[in-house]
Amino acid sequence: MGAKNRKGLGDTGIYHKKGDFGNLPSGESGVAPLEGTTNGIVIIDKTFAGVGLLKKPIKLVFKKGYAKVSGGKEAQKLIKILEDIKNKDVYNIAEFAIGLNNKAKITGNILEDEKVYGTAHVALGNNKSYGGKIDVPIHLDGVFNKPTVFIDNKKIMHNGKLII
Repeated sequence: MGAKNRKGLGDTGIYHKKGDFGNLPSGESGVAPLEGTTNGIVIIDKTFAGVGLLKKPIKLVFKKGYAKVSGGKEAQKLIKILEDIKNKDVYNIAEFAIGLNNKAKITGNILEDEKVYGTAHVALGNNKSYGGKIDVPIHLDGVFNKPTVFIDNKKIMHNGKLII
């Protein structure tokens, strides 16, 4: 995924000036990937907004920034939510972020789940608030555990552990 000239956003929990960004609990850092640049596969194995805690993983296959969703019953529930919007942009990769809060726990509440240290998440749909161009009435995050993350070919996280 590309993110050139996109501003990375950190959610620190400190919101003192106009334009500060975040929600509580805090503890994530992410970016809106450039539209049309994401290709690859993400397996969401923890939780997905609108669906809840997952019993079976949801597979997202990205091609030119848009996801094809597959999996079991929970994936079908997600597909139904997305299809009901009737806009192809709901399949846009809206966000990639890593969880940094070592006190957060996976509970089924996405606002906490996405902050858990040792996880990462992607969102589908709207990315306007992250500096993107897609404006649809949905932004759904899916959390996966123990990612290995590279930025500009430099490994920053290995198996869920920060190494920078």
